[in-house]
Amino acid sequence: MVIKLAFVMCALLGALAWVGWRFFLAPLPTAEQSGAAVQRSSDLEPGRRDRPARRVWSAWLNPVRFLHWTVLLPVLVVALMITGVLALSGRISLDPLQAWDFQQGEHIQTALNPEKLVVPPALPPSMFINVERPDLETADRDWKRLDPAFTQTVLLVFARMEARGYPLALLEGYRSPERQDKLAASGMHVTNAKAYQSKHQYGLAADVAPVKDGRLRISERDPWAMEVYRALGEEAERAGLIWGGRWSFKDYGHIEVAAPISAIAKR
Repeated sequence: MVIKLAFVMCALLGALAWVGWRFFLAPLPTAEQSGAAVQRSSDLEPGRRDRPARRVWSAWLNPVRFLHWTVLLPVLVVALMITGVLALSGRISLDPLQAWDFQQGEHIQTALNPEKLVVPPALPPSMFINVERPDLETADRDWKRLDPAFTQTVLLVFARMEARGYPLALLEGYRSPERQDKLAASGMHVTNAKAYQSKHQYGLAADVAPVKDGRLRISERDPWAMEVYRALGEEAERAGLIWGGRWSFKDYGHIEVAAPISAIAKR
């Protein structure tokens, strides 16, 4: 569209420029040319040598030509102004190759930066009280504390799980080093990792669980929950994430980035 607009503007300006030159800016006849015209006129009509000169000036003062000048010149000026503004703002380019490169760049940026997914509404705090997992009511569920790229990947997994009929909820995202040590020492089999041994401390891991009938279904003893967790493993690995269900210490609701924590800690 930009290239077509540029070509149309170029064609319009070219036509206006030609009209302006042809009718308004073309040089007047020289003295020699006028003399020759006078001589030819004298040969045809003796005694009327001054008529060609009068014809030249009368042509310039012709009302029709004056009307053309008063109409076309403002149009030319306005067209030039509009083109200049569009060119300076980067909306069009008079260079077709440059315009093509600009369009290609926009297409690449769109492909590399798809529309961002939106985080789901926060669930009522009461849903996280008196569930099987300890201290869940004090867990951090702020999506903004997660890595932005990781957040988008998790939301993509959420969307795909929703399409399969398995709605998910975020149980915990970022986890402080102090909380990590507390959970590791609790003996509740939540985690074996100590502070900074978990990707939760870097906002690159999330614990999730399915929701059914307005309640969290966390327990692996629930056949339906296990069905959801297996689907979660499929979708997480499809998105390039690691699923905790593959570990020797099973953590079915845990997903995280694939990069090793040693590399993450050096960032």
